[in-house]
Amino acid sequence: MYPTPLPLAAYRAAVALDEPFGPDVGHNPDARSAELVREALALLADDSAAAKAGLHADSADGIDDDAARRLLRSVLTVREPGPLSTEAAQVLDALLADQRRARDTTDATSLPTILDTLPHAAYRAADRTVLWQGDITTLGADAVVNAANSALLGCFRPMHPCIDNDLHTAAGPRLRDDCHTIMSLQRHPEPTGTAKITRGYHLPARYVLHTVGPIVDGPVLPRHQQALAASYRACLDLAAEAGGIRSLAFCGISTGVFGYPKTPAARTALNTVAEWLDLHPGRLDRVIFNVYADDDRAAYLQALTEGTQPR
Repeated sequence: MYPTPLPLAAYRAAVALDEPFGPDVGHNPDARSAELVREALALLADDSAAAKAGLHADSADGIDDDAARRLLRSVLTVREPGPLSTEAAQVLDALLADQRRARDTTDATSLPTILDTLPHAAYRAADRTVLWQGDITTLGADAVVNAANSALLGCFRPMHPCIDNDLHTAAGPRLRDDCHTIMSLQRHPEPTGTAKITRGYHLPARYVLHTVGPIVDGPVLPRHQQALAASYRACLDLAAEAGGIRSLAFCGISTGVFGYPKTPAARTALNTVAEWLDLHPGRLDRVIFNVYADDDRAAYLQALTEGTQPR
C-alpha cells in the first residue's frame, strides 16, 4: 500500500505559500555580481557544506570569476537545508536578484499556441497549449513544474545538468528549505505520481510544483504510463487547488535520468493535459510544454502528428 501524500492544507501555511516573496534588501544593491559571489563564498567558508564542495577560507583566492561562481553553486548544491546567517542570506538575495535581472524573461502569456504554430496538428487542446523551446528558469509563467526525486530536496550533485538542479540553483536555497519543511511534515518519501507546491523565490515563476515521475529501465509498461499521467494530473489538480495560477509550464517529466523514452512521454503528456483541460474548462489559460534540447522538441512534434487524440 502506498503512503498517503500530505495534502496542501497540511503544509500551505508552513511554507507561507500565499505570501509574496520579498528578498532581504539589507545588502548594497549596487554591488557587482562577481563581488557578491566572493563575498558569499567568504561567508559560507565555515558552513558544514563548505568542505564537501572544496571550499576553504582562501579557496576563492587566485581563481577567476567563472570558477568562483561554479564553486559557490557547488556549495549551495551540496548544502543541507537549514537557515543561513542574516548576512549570508542578504548577499545571496542580492546575487540571485542580480542574476535574474541579467537573464531575459519570457512572458508565458505572449507565447503562441500550438494552434498558432502548428495549425494542422490534430490536437484537441491546441488552442490552450504551447510548445516552447527554452530555459524554464527564465519563463514568466505563474507556475513551473520540477521533475523531482522522492526525497524532494533537489539535486545534491554539483553542476549536474538536470532540471531539479537548475531550478533550485535559480530559485535559491529557500526552495530546498521549503521542500524540507514539507517532507518533515509528511515523514515519508514523496510517492510517484503526486505533487507538492512551493513559492518560486528568485525564479520569474511565482510557484514551483514538484512531482516524482516513474523510473523506466527497459520497455515502457502500462504502469509507467499510468504513473506518468498521474504526475501530470497531480500538478494540474494542485495548481487549480492552490489558486491564482492561470499559466503552468511542464518540463519533460521522467525523460531525463529517469529514463522514460521521450516520444511516448510526450504522447502521455499531451493526452493527459488535453483530458484535464476538457474536464476543467476555463480553469487555466495556458499550459506550456517546455522543451530544451532539439530531440525533446522533435519528440513532441512527432507525438503531435502521430500519437495524440485529435480535436
